[in-house]
Formats: sequence, C-alpha cells, structure tokens
Amino acid sequence: MSFAFDQVRRIDAQLDQLQFSTNFSSTSSPVLRHANIDSTDIQRVEQAEGTVDRIRKIQNVIKDLSTSASSQTNTVSSTVESSLKNALAEFKKSDRESVKPYESNLEWCAVGKAAAQTYGLVLSSLLDDILPLSNDIWYWDEVLGSYTYSSLYTVQISPLRLFAWSKDIYQDAKDRFRDLTGGEDPQLYQSVTARWHRFYGIVKESIHDRSIANLQSKFMSPLTEARAEARHNQNNLKKLRDLNASALGILVDEGFSLETDDSGTLLESAWKQSLSKSVLLMNAVLERLAASPDLSVHDVEEQSFNQVDDYVDSEGSDWSQAPALAQNLLEIVSKRVPAHRMTMSQNIARYGKPPRLIRYWVPAIALLLSSGTIARIFFRRKDAIQAWVQDLGTTTKDFWYNWVVEPIKNLIGTIRHDEESEIALMSKESLQGDRASLERMVVDFAVDNPDISGGRQLSEHQIADVRSKVREGDLTPVLKAYEKDLRKPFRGALHGELVRALLIQIQKTKVDVEVAIGGIDALLKSQELVFGFIGLTPSLLLCFGVSRWLVQAFGKGGRVKARRRGRMSRVLRNIDRVLTLSRPTPNHTIPYKDRGLLLYEIHMLRQLGQATLPGDIKRDFLEDLNDLVESRSGVSGQLRILERIQRAYEKYIQ
Repeated sequence: MSFAFDQVRRIDAQLDQLQFSTNFSSTSSPVLRHANIDSTDIQRVEQAEGTVDRIRKIQNVIKDLSTSASSQTNTVSSTVESSLKNALAEFKKSDRESVKPYESNLEWCAVGKAAAQTYGLVLSSLLDDILPLSNDIWYWDEVLGSYTYSSLYTVQISPLRLFAWSKDIYQDAKDRFRDLTGGEDPQLYQSVTARWHRFYGIVKESIHDRSIANLQSKFMSPLTEARAEARHNQNNLKKLRDLNASALGILVDEGFSLETDDSGTLLESAWKQSLSKSVLLMNAVLERLAASPDLSVHDVEEQSFNQVDDYVDSEGSDWSQAPALAQNLLEIVSKRVPAHRMTMSQNIARYGKPPRLIRYWVPAIALLLSSGTIARIFFRRKDAIQAWVQDLGTTTKDFWYNWVVEPIKNLIGTIRHDEESEIALMSKESLQGDRASLERMVVDFAVDNPDISGGRQLSEHQIADVRSKVREGDLTPVLKAYEKDLRKPFRGALHGELVRALLIQIQKTKVDVEVAIGGIDALLKSQELVFGFIGLTPSLLLCFGVSRWLVQAFGKGGRVKARRRGRMSRVLRNIDRVLTLSRPTPNHTIPYKDRGLLLYEIHMLRQLGQATLPGDIKRDFLEDLNDLVESRSGVSGQLRILERIQRAYEKYIQ
C-alpha cells in the first residue's frame, strides 16, 4: 500500500461512517440500504420502477468505487472513468427539480466515492514521477560530481553533437544553394559536376560563417559544454520536481480537509462544500501544471487558489451540484491526468539521462571491435582453458568431499557413537596383550629363580600374588635379580639373569607407555565432538565466504539490497535537509513545496523500506512514517520523529 491509497482509504472510511451514522429504515431491501428513507418514501420508490432501477445503478457505482469492494490497492483509472460515465448517465435521466432527498444523498455518496478515487489517482500520478525524476537527478549528480564521468558523458553525446552540427550545416548550405540557383542562369549548373562543385563551395562557406558565429563557444572545451548541458538538465528536473512537490503539498494540505466532530464523523452541513472545493482545486492544480513549464512555484500556488475562488464566486456557477461535480471529475480522470503524465514523460525524456543506446555505445563498439581478438585468444588457448576448468572442477569436488562431506559424516558418526569414527592412538587389544605378556614373563622369572623368593618353589598362592603385583606395576622379583647380577655385570650377563631382567624391564616400559597412551586416548575420546567441529569449521567458513562473495559479485540480490540501503540513507538525509531548511509558516507548518518534497522523500523511503526491511519490522516502520507525515507538533516534532527513525532502524539502513 502507498501513501495515496492511505489517503483514499481514510476519505472512503469517513464517507462510509457518514452514511451509516444516520438512522436507516427498518427495511431489509439491499437496494435502499444507502439512503435515509422513511416508510412513505419506500412505498413511493416501490411504485416507481424507474426510480428503483436508477437507485440500483447508482448503488452499483458506489460499490465499484468503494475501496473495500476491490482487492486491489487502488482503483484503476478506467474503472473510475467508466463509473463516472454511468453515474452521469443516471444523473441526466432525472429532473433535477424533482430529485428526492434520498436520491440526492445517493448521488452525493457516489460523487464522494469517485472524488476520493480521483484524488488517489492524482496523488499517485504525482508520486509516480518521483522515481524517474530522482533517478535522473542522481544521474546528473554523478556526471557533475566527477570529471571522469563528465568526460565519459562528453564522449557519449559526441555523435549527437556531430549529427546536429552536420544537419545545421547541410540545411544552411541547401538553403543557400537554392537561393543562388534561383537567381542565376540555370544553364550554368546543368552538369552534375558543376552542381556538386558549387554545393561543396557553399558548404565550406556555411562552415566558415558558422564558425565565426560560434566563435564564443570555441573558448569552451567540449567537457565544459557537456557539464553546462548536464547542469541545465539537472536544474530543469529540479524545477519540475519543485512544481510537482508544490502541487502535491497543496492537494494534501488543502484538499479533502473534511470537517469532523469529536467522534470523527463528518459534519453533514460542510462536507459537500469541502468536497466540491477539493475537486475544483485538483482541476486547477493540474491545469496550472500543464499550462506553462515556466511558471514558478509561487505562481502555481497563487493561480490555483485564485482560479478556485473565481469559480466559486462567479454567478450562476453550479460548482456545488453533484452532476457538475461528476463532470469535473470525469474531465480530471479522462483529460487532466493523462495530459499531466504525457507532459511529464516528455519533459523527463527531454531533460533526463540519455537513452541506453547513447550511454552504452562506447563499450558496445569496443566489445565489437575486440571480439575477434578475444575469440582468437580463446581458440588458441582452448586446451589450456579446458584443462584449467577441469582442474578447477576436480579441486572443488575433492575439497567438497574430503573437507566438507567426510568430516560431516565423521561428526555424525561421533554423535551416534560409531566405533569406526572414534579417535584412537592405538588399538584397544594392544595394551591387554602386552600386559598379559609382562605377567607371564615375571611369573616365569619368579618360578625359574625361587632363591629370590626364599629358596622354595612358589605355590599357587604366591604365583597369584606375583601376578596381582605385576598388574599394579610391582616387579620386585625381577628387580632383585637385576640388582644381584648388576654387582658383577659381566658374569651376570654370561651366566646370570641380567639380560633377561633387562628385557623384562623393557617390556614393562612398553606397557607403561601404552598405559599413558591409553590415557591420552580417553582424553581424545571425551573431546572427540569438539575436535570434529574444529576440523569442520575452516572448510565451512571457506565455503561460506566464497559463496557470499559470489552472491555479492554476480548475484543481483546483494547488490540491489546494498543499493537500496544506500538510497534509504540518502533519503533520510534529504528529509532532514527539507525540514531543516524549510521556513515555517506562522502556524508552525512548512510551505507547500517543502511539504510536497517531504512527502516525496517519505514515499521513496516507504517503498525502499518495504523492499528491504524484515516483515516484523515493516509495521513499526510504516507507523513511524505515518507519524512523520501527520505530525501536528510542527517542524520540531517532525525532526524528533526523524531522529527516532534513524536511531531505531540504524542497523537496517547502514
């Protein structure tokens, strides 16, 4: 929904409230539900079939023009025009002197609905000019803001300048040649060669004379002339924007200012007169805009109000009658609005940015001239390019499967306690086998050397005690034999158990190392999920960064959103500038032109916000914009509301 539709909906709701505020008859007939009719009038209507048919048709017009009867956001111009024609046809069928009060109420209701929809069409027509005007003004800002863009613009329009110059030279030479051949002997120019020789001489004279006439422009470089032309076009576009802004401000502030009571209901004694003046004001404003583009903002405002006052004060004027009002509305819809749109289109085409053919002919020709060289380069390096593309695809595929897919599978297996995905430095059976081997070595050593244990053969109880001590890491029998043989190492190495004790201790060291590694395995297993995420994070970050860069570089969504945010920031700056530089009137409101410029910028901000902000933020944003439009506390209050908008939606704008 746009600002224009909000205004139409507001007026339509007031008209509906005015209708239903009166006490209707108890009749259940849908034909008479919009009229205030007593029982006597009902009988008369039921007896007059023509009147009943006329009322039905007028009610159909009212239904077609109601905003609640259409699912569209705004009634199209053709619907309004056809409804007004039907209403005028029904108005002409009846004798105006014999029209009953309930018929007059229906007629005014239909005219009010049509006026509300026409008001929305006029506002939409003025607001629709914002985007092309703003885009073209921003375009000229870029051209004038950089000498690089100014030079590019000079090259872009050089064919047009050359064509215009050649056309003037040709036309001047043609006129001179016609004048000369008309006053001389035709026999002198019978041959084609003589004619061309004479025409060539005239062309040289025309170029020389035109060079002397345009001697002043020679002191200006082509770049300076192009910048002057761009500045001229920009000033004209700004003037058009100011005129439309003044018209919009007049219609919003002065149009359809229907008086209401404390409950918000329209006053029946004043709303018809206010409605009539609003229609006259719409007609006058559109007529002034199309009258002359040289009018100033003050002239448009003054002449529009004077035209309305003169028409109201003229004797014999039927401006307050429903048929005359419907005729004025039909003229606005069928003539004024299309004429205004056509005039604006012509002015935008005249002063706006050049067509695409003019703006892009330089890169198009450069691409066309270099296309052969580019094609030869690609053809010569076709094999290398294919190999590069294949290598790139293979590398991307291997990276995806080896560093993204496989780690994710392992991570899922870890979550499910899959044994194959567990992190381990050694197998589970390795420690048990080495420990059992150590037990057997120590027991066999103790059995073979009973003298270490007291000189008797070991019993089963003593052997079990040795095994239990070995499990706890106690190798006392081996260490005693090692200490004994170590006193005489050479003898112990040759005839004793020194070597055997040393090998058992090596086995003990291996078991201790495996125990330590088992502890590390337990620690890794407890943090296996963490290690899985750590291993997966770099690849995911790389994929996310590359995908985001691709979207921003080649996708339209990221660039469009960034451009919209930049425009929203610029529109907020324009709103602040309008409110700061405006000169408030004695009643603490801003002038019509500034009011229209403010509505322009708010409309732009509304459209950009609806396309940029999240869904749950849009409602609050639109509410703040409505507060900015309907602020009753003057410029200071609007500036505070603007600060609130900038503060609340800062992260969505920057």
